[in-house]
Amino acid sequence: MNLSTADLMFIKSSFTKEGIFYNLEEIKQWLRDQNQKVEVKVAKTTFDALDKWGYDKVERNIRHASGKFFSIDGINIRTNWGTINQWDQPIINQPEIGYLGMICKEFNGVLYFLLQAKIEPGNINHVQLSPTLQATRSNYSQVHGGKKPVYLEYFQHAAPDQILLDQLQSEQGARFLRKRNRNIIIKIEEDITVHDNFIWLTLAQVKLLMQCDNLVNMDTRTVIAGIPYGDYREEVIELINFIGYSDQNDEIKNALLKSALIKNNSLHSIGEIITFLTHIKSNYDLEVSKKDLKQLDSWIFTDHEIAHVDNKFFKIIAVNVNISSREVVNWSQPMVQPAQEGLCAFICKEINGVLHFAVQAKLECGNRDIIEFAPTVQCLTGNYKETKKGTLPFLDYVLNAQAHQIVFDALQSEEGGRFYHEQNRNMLIIAGDEIPDILPDNYIWMTMNQLYTFLKFNNYLNIQARSLIAGISFV
Repeated sequence: MNLSTADLMFIKSSFTKEGIFYNLEEIKQWLRDQNQKVEVKVAKTTFDALDKWGYDKVERNIRHASGKFFSIDGINIRTNWGTINQWDQPIINQPEIGYLGMICKEFNGVLYFLLQAKIEPGNINHVQLSPTLQATRSNYSQVHGGKKPVYLEYFQHAAPDQILLDQLQSEQGARFLRKRNRNIIIKIEEDITVHDNFIWLTLAQVKLLMQCDNLVNMDTRTVIAGIPYGDYREEVIELINFIGYSDQNDEIKNALLKSALIKNNSLHSIGEIITFLTHIKSNYDLEVSKKDLKQLDSWIFTDHEIAHVDNKFFKIIAVNVNISSREVVNWSQPMVQPAQEGLCAFICKEINGVLHFAVQAKLECGNRDIIEFAPTVQCLTGNYKETKKGTLPFLDYVLNAQAHQIVFDALQSEEGGRFYHEQNRNMLIIAGDEIPDILPDNYIWMTMNQLYTFLKFNNYLNIQARSLIAGISFV
């Protein structure tokens, strides 16, 4: 049993839903008030009208005049995975590793996280809760000529004993080319100035807000997902349940907590899961080569968008942005606009007395190492509502799940700095014996504790899986 101080602080915060600063309804009102304080204007325009952006005839992509931030590249993909073995597409190329950082501090013995009400140009509802620091290297290096992000120095000068979590995690593999960010949580002891658009929340409050539509942004979700809770004996978990719950009859939350904290009784060992993944990676190839944006097969480059000939998947658009509360208040940029809403869902089932998650090994063209673990169902690039019955494993089961099976069901936005009005339906579903123990070839059962184990390392769980895990609440 590993009872680290940090693990216990995280568990205690995950049970504290009534904070000393705000309750949930007050937080939602605070977010509405933050929305009223700022002026946001996002207007579509043409690529030629983008300030400091343009089509580079040498690089054959859309890039910023500084050579920083990101570019929109064309790529050709060849693979022996799936039924389509070759295709072209645009992709975001952002090689910089940025900060996704949270400051936390104890108040009255409970850990609180400093979150920001941040507006991104692609957010559907403008303001969402973001980490304390959310910045690319170009941003915090002030390539844009604006102000430095507040609280940056706390992360740049953090001592080793302040760091509670520090990971490099991937972003959307179908949209970004091998993109990673530094997910980091630091703990401070001193008092700090809390700016007007920042708020202290417990871990329980953040997780409960994730079960509402589009309140917590993708960057917060990916950091929260990586939080470790440790390994415990079953009698210790029962004690945590007894202390933490006012309602002892919530069997689903009890089961989720047990799956998160217990190391034993898993269907597969960590070694067997690594062998499963290694075998798949060894059998599949992923070759990505650069290609001129204007020569992409089945894509049309016009003055205002790059779109698929069948209007599928996504398109690249150009926007002018005016946001009054940002380090730079006016700018323009290209963005990715999806063709439709997506669906991401985990199916869970009790095996050996512990809740297991059906996890998919999935290849995406932007992955650094071919395969990452993904949710049971992940439909981002096709319209799942029109998918032929029986085509995708478990999709029909998810869409026909009964109300008593659904732990949560909420729309969550993708990263609003690069994606324009993209949201995906996030679901967690409890199944019974109608889902067999034997899964399709690229699926495997894992406990939540095992998922947390793989989250300690780089590039094992994709952003969609992490987003779902982040929303799992124990209260």
